[in-house]
Amino acid sequence: MTDTPASTSGIVPDSQHRGIVAALPQRLRDYALLARFDRPIGWWLLFWPCAWGVLLAGGQARWDLIAWLLLGAITMRGAGCVYNDLVDADLDRQVTRTASRPVASGRVSKRAAWIWLLALCLIGLVVLLQLRWEAQIVALASIAPVAAYPFMKRITWWPQAWLGLVFSWGALVGWSELRLDRLEVLALLYAGSIAWVIGYDTIYALQDREDDALVGIRSSARALGGRVRGGVAGFYGAAIVCWAAAFWLLRPDLIASLALLPVAAHLFWQVTTLKPGDNDNALARFRSNRMAGLLMALACWIVGNA
Repeated sequence: MTDTPASTSGIVPDSQHRGIVAALPQRLRDYALLARFDRPIGWWLLFWPCAWGVLLAGGQARWDLIAWLLLGAITMRGAGCVYNDLVDADLDRQVTRTASRPVASGRVSKRAAWIWLLALCLIGLVVLLQLRWEAQIVALASIAPVAAYPFMKRITWWPQAWLGLVFSWGALVGWSELRLDRLEVLALLYAGSIAWVIGYDTIYALQDREDDALVGIRSSARALGGRVRGGVAGFYGAAIVCWAAAFWLLRPDLIASLALLPVAAHLFWQVTTLKPGDNDNALARFRSNRMAGLLMALACWIVGNA
């Protein structure tokens, strides 16, 4: 079956599960696309820090908690995307890759998008109610930075750093659901996650450098210019250093250090094979961070299972 043109279908080149999404009636498809259900990499990247916090805190048996956090990541990532599209509708119309988004193209009205946003948030509320009150407060504290994120690309060259604060927040929630001590370990886990997010989102932003320059959108990819590979390597290196320190503080033995080798090797592969001028290459390297997140989760499972 041939895909309908993006101008009518809304399916963009980096959509995944294209056959499933294309099979939906246009109305339902637009809401699925608005929440980025066609691109699951986003909720995987939001979920992994949640899992890290749980597993490093010693919650290896808390699969119920991990499942709830996965549901929360899926719905709240969707809600965040709807909010982002509402704020960025005018900018999205000027960028080739985003012009066909449901709100920017006019296929979904802003009123309908707000209703969809509310519905997703209600599911998120159900997840929130599964947590103890300390973790609920931590989770609710993320609302302000999440709401501010879409505006960061207008006021700073490093919106990826703000995204790092937001997309790493799940580590704080997962940890605080199980324990409230050893905050120095949590701080290093969180700092490492922020550096990781800056690295992978810089890779993602490579796809939009030309369009971003035309409409005045700022990004770390534009700020780094020809030094993108070195910049990403620096952020990934900082992530590994922070995570290694967190592991060592929690469990000072050789196993804690060796557990990071697979994820370090994967990030090294990303950097050495990255081609900044090749959008397909950048997208593939960005998406490969789903595996990086899994490898880090396994490391947290090993170190936290003391």
